[in-house]
Amino acid sequence: MKRSRGRVVHVETLAELDRRLAAGATTLRGWRVRGVDLSERHDELTRVRLAGATFLGCTFATGDEAMVRASGALVLPATLEAPVDTARTVLYTPEELYDVPEYAASLDARAYAWSQRPSTQDKALARALHDHAIDVALESWIEGRHLVGVMGRHTADRDDPAFAEAAHLGAALGAGHVVATGGGPGAMEAANLGAWLAERPDALDEALAVLAAVPSYRPSVGAWVARAFDVLDRFADGVESLGIPTWHYGHEPPNVFATAIAKYFRNSTREATLLEVCDAGIVFLPGAGGTVQEVFQDACENYYADESSIAPMVLVGVRYWTEELPAWPLLNSLARGRPMERHVHLVDSWQDAANLIVSGT
Repeated sequence: MKRSRGRVVHVETLAELDRRLAAGATTLRGWRVRGVDLSERHDELTRVRLAGATFLGCTFATGDEAMVRASGALVLPATLEAPVDTARTVLYTPEELYDVPEYAASLDARAYAWSQRPSTQDKALARALHDHAIDVALESWIEGRHLVGVMGRHTADRDDPAFAEAAHLGAALGAGHVVATGGGPGAMEAANLGAWLAERPDALDEALAVLAAVPSYRPSVGAWVARAFDVLDRFADGVESLGIPTWHYGHEPPNVFATAIAKYFRNSTREATLLEVCDAGIVFLPGAGGTVQEVFQDACENYYADESSIAPMVLVGVRYWTEELPAWPLLNSLARGRPMERHVHLVDSWQDAANLIVSGT
């Protein structure tokens, strides 16, 4: 289905691009521009914010492709055949997704580019078979493990204090549980990093300092990934954790600190799966629309669950969740009188959140 509104927008003709720009669009964040000849649109490209856009199989005027990349957009060639194994039996590893140094040529980028091609029956079947294979592999992987989720904003750069807090939370939780995240950048990367160093928390500040030299995956995913692999090389043999990202948000690359990566094409499957596997509970750090969605999607599961099936929910940031984005009053009211009530918490620090999860409250 072609998306014409919302945070993901597909643009497949020059006329559609011109119409949207004429209507007042100032940012292309979340846009997927596919197979459009932009060689006569230099001025238009310079007047809008390009960070977070994807250009697939597009044509540019001389010098414009480099300008678009430097602005934080992803430029990918068209990919005809499915680059993924639809019958795989194991989850991905970071090394598998980032199989070559140049990101645009990596398996992760090739799969994203292929996923954005026009839909056909063969493509739809391949996507469905792949995601089913990931389901089976994930079910096998989580057997015998107790997972705790960490949710939060994907926009936290590596030099942001919020990133460091999420990393310390991941380290505290990873000492006794398997940390699971959405597998992307920001708080997700931080939590997976912390989990990796759960047995060496004294090394975490050094690792954060190394990462901070390349704070964001924009404008260069390659530089962002290379710096993360530098940390893995420096602090080898870490603790396992799980990432569950999606090619639906392919402009947000997967982080390499999750040792097992269950990457899906269909985002709805990925979101439901991420919540379902976190049997030890979920910690919700401050976030925006996506995190709020996850809060209430998880709340819905707990609302209808019996006492034996409820997983703790811990929101971190009293002022944030009561004033800036007041999700807590609604969540608290929803839980009142239900079996989930005593498992829903609002705390003011990552330390308090970790203590609640560790205590099994």
